[in-house]
Amino acid sequence: MTPDEIQRLADRLQELEAENARLKARDGSTARLREAEEALAESEERYRTLFESIDEGFCIIEFFDGPHGPLSDYIHIEANPAYAQHAGIPNVVGQKLREMVPDEADAWVARYGAVLRTGKPIRFEQELVATGRQLELAAFRIEPASRRQVAVLFQDITARKKAEVALQRLNETLEQRVNDAIAERIREQERLRATEEALRQSQKMEAVGQLTGGIAHDFNNLLTGIMGSLELLRTRVRQGRVDDADRYIMAAHSASRRAASLIHRLLAFSRRQPLDPKPTDVNRLVMGMEELLRRTVGPQIAVDVVTAGGLWSTLIDAPQLENALLNLCINARDAMPDGGRITIETANKWLDERAAAERDLPPGQYLSVCVTDTGTGMTPEVMANAFDPFFTTKPMGQGTGLGLSMVYGFVRQSGGQVRIYSELGHGTTMCLYLPRHYGTEADHAAVAVRMEPARAQAGETVMIVDDEPTVRMLVIDVLHDQGYAAVEAKDGPEALRILQSDARIDLLITDVGLPGGMNGRQLADAARVTRPDLKVLFITGYAENAIIGNAQLAPRMQLLTKPFVMEDLASRIRGMIESDD
Repeated sequence: MTPDEIQRLADRLQELEAENARLKARDGSTARLREAEEALAESEERYRTLFESIDEGFCIIEFFDGPHGPLSDYIHIEANPAYAQHAGIPNVVGQKLREMVPDEADAWVARYGAVLRTGKPIRFEQELVATGRQLELAAFRIEPASRRQVAVLFQDITARKKAEVALQRLNETLEQRVNDAIAERIREQERLRATEEALRQSQKMEAVGQLTGGIAHDFNNLLTGIMGSLELLRTRVRQGRVDDADRYIMAAHSASRRAASLIHRLLAFSRRQPLDPKPTDVNRLVMGMEELLRRTVGPQIAVDVVTAGGLWSTLIDAPQLENALLNLCINARDAMPDGGRITIETANKWLDERAAAERDLPPGQYLSVCVTDTGTGMTPEVMANAFDPFFTTKPMGQGTGLGLSMVYGFVRQSGGQVRIYSELGHGTTMCLYLPRHYGTEADHAAVAVRMEPARAQAGETVMIVDDEPTVRMLVIDVLHDQGYAAVEAKDGPEALRILQSDARIDLLITDVGLPGGMNGRQLADAARVTRPDLKVLFITGYAENAIIGNAQLAPRMQLLTKPFVMEDLASRIRGMIESDD
């Protein structure tokens, strides 16, 4: 009910009362008097219904002169039921202000007294301290002013004011909280990246553990072949029986190369690195791993490799794909405790809309690498959770549950997909779908025909720095055979003293890991201070990323990984000395 409506009802009541008085004074007509009384009763009933039904608190106060001065107090002469709901004070009719809230009386008298004096309605907000209610109020004078009455409409807005205060405080601290939230999000992302890297490395090292356990026997066999061949060769030479020398030499050489291949595989699996996708011949990669996989899964399990002719290339991180295949084969082996068969198969795949949708891939050309075993198979529940991190069906302590999740993450990151096809009791097929790459293979250059390297020109000098005397001896023998002068040093400080002299050095060959507090890269950098054009060939038994990290080798620097063929070393030396780069 608006103030105007209340005022009109009050005015109408006054008019009816005045009309009733006039009728009584004029003729005392019973009929007309009855009509007036009925009209008055109807208006009063309407007023009373509105008065008691409105949601807002409503009251009429009447001022009187009190001990504090003229019009210094008021009494509630009417109040609706909603008054108690909004103000928190029941049974207010008949109560005087200064008796109800003596401490607040002056403020309320000042508000409503101004309305009574001026006749101007007001709207305001004020707290009723006695009940802790924040009120929104409207007040207007009931005419004529001589009645000394003011009507008040109000509602409890305590909840709204609390929300506004909370919002204000929220806004005041919003910027700081946003900055804190962003900083925490960054920290969380850094923690996640560190955790993911730790998980990736943990999974790699688990694979390395599986790999080394599987090849230890074979590696010892290779060492036995090398050592035995050399021992028999020495015996035959002492006896003057050199007819069998080539046989022993070739046996030792062959075993050495196979051992070197195994070591390189281990380094590739264990190194830390981000994905480095390159065009890759997957057939060649799979066939290159065949012997390694046979050793890993053991003699009880047959390994068949079926490669598709004309297989497309894919853009992939080859060491990571090797790691994925190794993990799939290890899982397949574990699913066949009594032995069985693993089949690795490659194929080209055209995926139309339907087939691509089934594999959650865009339509197009893909190649697949599938690993199938004849093992125990998977239940639907195991298949549904197989790619979840830390999910494993292996006994406690025999698996981290990271293998398949890392395979899945790597393949998805490479734009492909992994799918499981399994039947309980009949085996499992794990298929990697990799997108076709339309470029050319970048990492398989044509094999050059091995030629005798050109001999050294007069005065050309090469320095060899290595803490292993046998390596220095072999390199020096190669240098002398090719006509080079040779200078040797066993560590960085000794080599640097020579390099800082006026001695002629056309090429520096240095191991990366050196004793004496200076590694090979530091030696090369220090030597180039006085010999800026010095050519450097690093030789090392570590994987490349372990030596130079993410940095690139500077111009006129190259790397040769141990063990190497001496003919390759001679060719590399000649090529670097003759090169202008």
